Amino acid sequence: MKFVVLQFPGSNCDQDCFHVIRNVLGCSVSYVWHKDTSLGETDAVIVPGGFSYGDYLRSGAIAKCSPVMSAVHDFASQGGLVLGICNGFQILTETGLLPGALVRNRDLQFVCEHVYLRVEQESSAFTGASRTGDLIRCPIAHMDGCYYIDSDGLRELRANNQVLWTYTDRDGAATPASNPNGSIHNIAGVCNRAGNVAGLMPHPERAAEDILGEESGLAVFKSMLAFHQSGKAFNAASSAS
Repeated sequence: MKFVVLQFPGSNCDQDCFHVIRNVLGCSVSYVWHKDTSLGETDAVIVPGGFSYGDYLRSGAIAKCSPVMSAVHDFASQGGLVLGICNGFQILTETGLLPGALVRNRDLQFVCEHVYLRVEQESSAFTGASRTGDLIRCPIAHMDGCYYIDSDGLRELRANNQVLWTYTDRDGAATPASNPNGSIHNIAGVCNRAGNVAGLMPHPERAAEDILGEESGLAVFKSMLAFHQSGKAFNAASSAS
C-alpha cells in the first residue's frame, strides 16, 4: 500500500506520520508539498497536524486554498482514502470534505494531554482493525479542537454511522469531564458519508509504538492497510488539477 503525507508551511507532525507508516506499519510513503498539483501514485493521503500557514485567519482556512488540495478533492471523489489528523482535520472541514467545523476550545485554552477515544463502529476503513467499544489512548495538542455541527448535521452523522471516535474516560464513559475541548456529544473524529475520508483531533501517530509507552493509535493506520488489502479500496493516481 502506498501513502503520501502532505506538507504545508507550519506542518509539524508530517515526519511523525511518515515514520509510523514506513518504519512501524512497513508501507511505502512519500511527501507531497503544498504547491504540488498532483499526488502521484498513491492509495491513501495523510493530512498531518501542525499549524499550516501559522493558523493565520483561521485554522485550515488558508491551507484549503493550496494547489495540492484540488488533487486531494479529486482523489477523494474517486474513493481514495484520506485521513486528516488535528490540523489536517481542520483543513478537511474547511474544504468541505468533512462535515462540521472545529472551533475554539471551550475553555479558550490550548490543551495538551493524553485522552481516551472510544471506537464507535468497526466497519469503517479507519476503524476496521478495532472492535466497537475499544479504547485508544493518545495525545491531543490543539487550541481549535472543539467539534461543532448543527442539530440536522448531527442527526445525519448518527443516522449514517459517521461518528468514528468519541472522547471518554478510562472506563469508556463519555462524560463531560472526559471531553477536553467542549466538542458536541464528545465527538473526537468523523468520516464523510461515503466513508473514505476521515478526521480526528487526537494524534494516533504519537501513540503507535511501544517506545512511546502506547501503541493503540496504530490501529487507525492498520485499519487503512487492512481495508486496502481487502480489495475494497480505490487504487488510482491523482491527476494534476
